[in-house]
Order: sequence, then structure tokens, then C-alpha cells
Amino acid sequence: MIGMATTARTAGGAVLAGAAALGLAIGLALGPAMGTADATPGAPGPASGEGMLYGDPAAAAPFWRYQEYDDDCVEMAVADVVGELTGHQPSEQAIIKLAQSTPSTVHSGPVYTKPKKRKPGSGTSFEDEPALLAHYGIRAVDTDKASAAKTGVPTGMNALEQDLAKGRRVIVAVNAEVIWREPVEDKTRDGEPESNHAVVVTGVDTEAGVVHLNDSGSEDGRDEQVPIDIFTRSWASGDDEMTVTS
Repeated sequence: MIGMATTARTAGGAVLAGAAALGLAIGLALGPAMGTADATPGAPGPASGEGMLYGDPAAAAPFWRYQEYDDDCVEMAVADVVGELTGHQPSEQAIIKLAQSTPSTVHSGPVYTKPKKRKPGSGTSFEDEPALLAHYGIRAVDTDKASAAKTGVPTGMNALEQDLAKGRRVIVAVNAEVIWREPVEDKTRDGEPESNHAVVVTGVDTEAGVVHLNDSGSEDGRDEQVPIDIFTRSWASGDDEMTVTS
């Protein structure tokens, strides 16, 4: 099931694991040589060897929910992040009702209007995620490569890892079929994958070479683990667009 979102710049990070004393000491001592994030309380220590686990996928996994509609992946990702940050996760019906009554920041009308028939580009704009999160008192910014200079919020894998290390939550815009290793349905005019799905990134494990996701569009989406190269290709379909909390 694909949670479609609009693709006209059209869709968090994990609850950060508290570092053990030894892990924190290693991170402080080795710093950049280990590829560590800022050595601050609550930052994760090395997984083992020279790899790092950014974020805490295990802590985030209980907030995954499978979406019952084809086009509310943005709303479900927002609900996931709200649950992680507040401990009170809105239901699918509640988050949809909110989106139906919240003015969009991108287009006229509400954030979400359930289409009568699924079609490419139907659903919610990725850029409306901060507006939905704000309803729950959560500040967030939507950014991508093209707008990073304007927003002041960088994107890309390094930025994603640092955001997770600092306890921020991140929702990213991806192409679902690339993530799921299926034939790509939504493509640009150049034949490249186009972003059509929102997922919550709950961790990046550089030792195992995987990105951990809470993916509401898959029945196996709780702590879904995707090879980094597959994830980056899927994420690139949306110009590395992400919504990051602060």
C-alpha cells in the first residue's frame, strides 16, 4: 500500500538512545575519527568496530502503525512522530480529521482532502507536515537540497545522521517502490523515480549499512531496514526532502 503524497515539492528521527558510560567515553575520545556526532549527553556510542548507530530504532518501533488508506502516509508519519515525542499518538482517524480541518500552507483548501479515486499525485503535500506537527506543539522545518540555503536546515545523509544523534525526529520523502524493490510506477519526465511516500527515519546504522524506517505503507514496515544505497536512491527522488523537528 503506497501512502501517496503530492509531488510538487510535495513526506522523526528516532528517540535517541542514552549512551552507556563506556560508549560515551569512546565517542568523546575518538570524535570525528569514528564518525561520531556531537559528543553530548544522550548521543549514541559506537555500535561496534568503526560503525555508528544514529538514533534508537527499537524505541521508535512501537509507534509504527499500518495505514488503512492509500493516501495518508504523511498523516501517519506525523502521528508516529507525535507519539515518539509526546507519548500520546493520535489515531489514523484523528490525524486525518485534523488534516481535513487544517489550512494547507501550499495550496488552497485543507491539508488533506480524501480523493474519490486514487491517482498519481493525490494525497498530502510533504511541505504541510510542519503545520500538522505544530498543532501538537512540535516545531519542525521542511527542507530539501534546493531550499536548504533559505531554510538554514541542511539535508543529506550527514545532516540526517546528525539530526538523529541530537534526538530530532525526521520524516523523509521517498519513492515507495524503490524502498520496496518493486517496479517504479511514479516517474519524472526523465524516467527517474519520483517521490510518492512519507516514512519516518528512526536510525542509521553505518556498521550494518542500513537505514531503519517506520513505514506505514508496508505491513512489514515496523523497523523496516533498507540498505543505505537503496535508501539514498529512493530519497533522492524527492531532492532529499525531509521534515526535521527542533
